[in-house]
Amino acid sequence: MTEHSSTTTALAERKLDRHMTWFTLFTTTGTLVCCALPIILVTLGLGATVAAMTSAFPFLIFLSQHKTWVFAFSAVMLALSGWLMYRPGRSCPADPELARQCSRVHRWNRRIYWTSVTIWGIGFFAAYLALPLRIWLGF
Repeated sequence: MTEHSSTTTALAERKLDRHMTWFTLFTTTGTLVCCALPIILVTLGLGATVAAMTSAFPFLIFLSQHKTWVFAFSAVMLALSGWLMYRPGRSCPADPELARQCSRVHRWNRRIYWTSVTIWGIGFFAAYLALPLRIWLGF
């Protein structure tokens, strides 16, 4: 393989990683919006706000009715994004400028990825664990 084709392949991989990372952030934010935010607002006594949100954005009802699929899809996206980012054999190009850009992009991809994992975890806790925990503790 020539140097030009390996550089082109590396750039294409970085572009795929970047797009996948942003898409993962988008899907995990959906879990936060559909499930965690309404539960938190109702817990804080802001049920009218949730009612206004669902009338202004009716897709929230659809997302919350299908939250298992939303969480499953976003978990798969997180796993795929994590594999793309941390797979073996990943390396930056030898050119110093491209290597610097590659490192910067990879650093930002990791930040976005772990932000997405955190958002997914908060959404999962609020959607599936908060109420059973509250009942178990007797609050």
